[in-house]
Amino acid sequence: MFSMNHQKFMEMDELSLQKVPYFFMIDFLSENIEIYTENEIKKSGLLIEFQHFSSSKQKHALNKKIEWKSFPETQESFKKGFEKVQKNIRLGNSYLVNYTRKTEIQTNLSLEEIFYHSNAKYKVFYKDFFVFFSPETFVKIIDGQISTYPMKGTIDASLENAAEVLKNDKKEKAEHYTVVDLLRNDLSMVADDVKVDQFQHIDLIRTQQKDLYAMSSEISGKIKPEFAGKIGSMMKKMLPAGSILGAPKTKTLEIILDAEGYDRGYYTGVCGWFDGENLDSCVMIRFIEKQGDQLYFKSGGGITHMSKLEDEYQEMKNKIYVPIH
Repeated sequence: MFSMNHQKFMEMDELSLQKVPYFFMIDFLSENIEIYTENEIKKSGLLIEFQHFSSSKQKHALNKKIEWKSFPETQESFKKGFEKVQKNIRLGNSYLVNYTRKTEIQTNLSLEEIFYHSNAKYKVFYKDFFVFFSPETFVKIIDGQISTYPMKGTIDASLENAAEVLKNDKKEKAEHYTVVDLLRNDLSMVADDVKVDQFQHIDLIRTQQKDLYAMSSEISGKIKPEFAGKIGSMMKKMLPAGSILGAPKTKTLEIILDAEGYDRGYYTGVCGWFDGENLDSCVMIRFIEKQGDQLYFKSGGGITHMSKLEDEYQEMKNKIYVPIH
């Protein structure tokens, strides 16, 4: 249905089997894959900040008042794709679809300043093309054990009893169960003894605009012998990431490509750092892209049969923020 870049996945396997450290980026449809060994990162103008790996330089103080404006599409325009998604869910073609939009933003911050001053678990600035500040791990591999931490469900933290409300919200809960199930299946393709270690854990995400609570779970398994050391083969098997796609995967991808009507590119792809032994990788969300002189923020959320147009439209807008305090 779409052309995966087999050659690059094989290259990733070769490097990881030889225990050569490298950084990789894979776009949403696995068509474009970039691989950088440690020396190449320095020359590439790529800035990376992961929990245990950083290629960034000294950051300067931000001596200006941040200007930040977004220009979301109308609810009417959002509704067109939303209705295509809902129709497919009613027909039984999918039961969870991650529907995303592209919103024009204006800010007096450069992409590089956003990289240095935003707070997130995973941050990457790529030339003058994009920056992201993602809270979401894709998979971690440590000593032959693979783990994933699906994040699904957010709520404005200022609401009364927000964390409890989120935990008990029927729609968010159903979405979370679905994604946990989906990722358990995805891990099972490359691992044995897959189990859910932690379910519906609540995290606080601080942003300049508002604080959000997000719900995540933890799933792990032991890498199957035939995949041992083969990072590329494992990625090829598991992508696109279930949390930003939906289920069932193949059919849902068709629905997304039809309903969204824009190219996600690297947004909702994955990138990762392999240190020669272990891997840490993330889903490229909370994503700002430069096209010509325009900046666009790409964001979205999961749609189920319980989704209401107004709520989903609001969630898409809630996510257009930069986590700078």
